[in-house]
Amino acid sequence: MLDVCLLGTAGMMPLPNRWLTSLMLRYNGSSLLIDSGEGTQIAIKEAGLSFKPIDILCVTHFHADHISGLPGLLLTMGNADRTEPLTIIGPKGLTRVVEALRTIAPELPFEIICRELKEPNEVIEMNGYEIHAFRVQHKVVCYGYSVEIHRAGKFSVERAKEQDVPMKLWSRLQKGEIIEQDGITYTPQMVLGAPRKGLKVTYCTDTRPLDSIVEAAKDSDLFICEGMYAEKEKLAKAKQYKHMTFYEAADMAKRANVQELWLTHFSPSLVRPQEYLPEVQKIFPNAHLGKDGKSVELVFQEE
Repeated sequence: MLDVCLLGTAGMMPLPNRWLTSLMLRYNGSSLLIDSGEGTQIAIKEAGLSFKPIDILCVTHFHADHISGLPGLLLTMGNADRTEPLTIIGPKGLTRVVEALRTIAPELPFEIICRELKEPNEVIEMNGYEIHAFRVQHKVVCYGYSVEIHRAGKFSVERAKEQDVPMKLWSRLQKGEIIEQDGITYTPQMVLGAPRKGLKVTYCTDTRPLDSIVEAAKDSDLFICEGMYAEKEKLAKAKQYKHMTFYEAADMAKRANVQELWLTHFSPSLVRPQEYLPEVQKIFPNAHLGKDGKSVELVFQEE
């Protein structure tokens, strides 16, 4: 099971009912945060979530509405008695930006590990998450993220017996161990069937539409994508500032064959986004407006 909570949905500036951009994923006792705009720690408290389990923070880019909440968040995590390292993933220059922001959060009881992205596509595996960072098209270097939870195949007694795997090793192999015994190496693949369908969430904001985003989001259970502008006459403005409209996001969701679309990162001028949703759903029927605190539990399919 993968818990998804959209913490903030505003773009550019926080509003009374919209905190700035942030998303939290929770899996197997570990939390992954994408972006930390101003007010993120308040949004976390409002959602009833905890700071201490946040092990990974993925930063899309270095605009203030996506990272200005970091110093306060780090201090709050420190006050929650966290001692385990925090890994922060983001574009080249991340170490310099984090060090600058830490001028006002200098003393922390945990280590910060910065992992800078240098390629258009990078895959990082941590804490059961497979994180695919993919570069998008904004006015500064910016990345989207697909987060996958892979699921191993079912245990197969027949397969284990066919390959003469000792019964006493079955349980350990099923848990993913590689075991050497009597000069023989036993691997989990020797007792497991074909991998089963896992879970996938793609998060993308501050960009123009790209075929590479469609490819990265392909077959996602949930696609969370910016919809900076809903008014069709603002397409030129979206192109100028390297953002997207509701309709462009819906088109990408359709082409990527995702299960569900949540729109987020709304312009401060967009006060009634629900009025535009029927037109969006003509393009992609399972499209929904994101709102602060919107959450879902994604579960593995039974087979």
